[in-house]
Amino acid sequence: MAVETQQKHLLILEDNQGRKEFSLEKSVYSIGRQSDCDIRLFSHFVSRHHATLVRREHEDGSYYYRIVDGDLNGKPSANGLLINGRKLHAHDLQDEDEIVFGPQVRAVYYLVNPDSLAIESTDEWDVTLTSANTSEELEEIHYLEGSP
Repeated sequence: MAVETQQKHLLILEDNQGRKEFSLEKSVYSIGRQSDCDIRLFSHFVSRHHATLVRREHEDGSYYYRIVDGDLNGKPSANGLLINGRKLHAHDLQDEDEIVFGPQVRAVYYLVNPDSLAIESTDEWDVTLTSANTSEELEEIHYLEGSP
């Protein structure tokens, strides 16, 4: 039996209230400034129901998200979507796609493979610091390989 790698879908949003991270798992997300939206945008320059994320399945069973301008009833947003610098009505999201909803309101989509998060240090000067409050404590710096 083949081991299936579970990918994580993230949307990092920046708007007038700062930066927020959304882990995408549901099949549909509404995006906009209306209080009933799944992903709220805080800006008067975006529509109440600005866009919709819809999960779609690949033939191999993995899935991806498509972003569509407006709501599921076909009503488009006032300003549309700018995706990777192009004005589009719909787009199948790929890793690191940038979505601009309006001035100072943007998101970046990430497709993260959990296996790629394991980081192994290859730095020959791997340093461990202890509490360095005094000059004597600074001497407690330990080099794992080599010593100056």
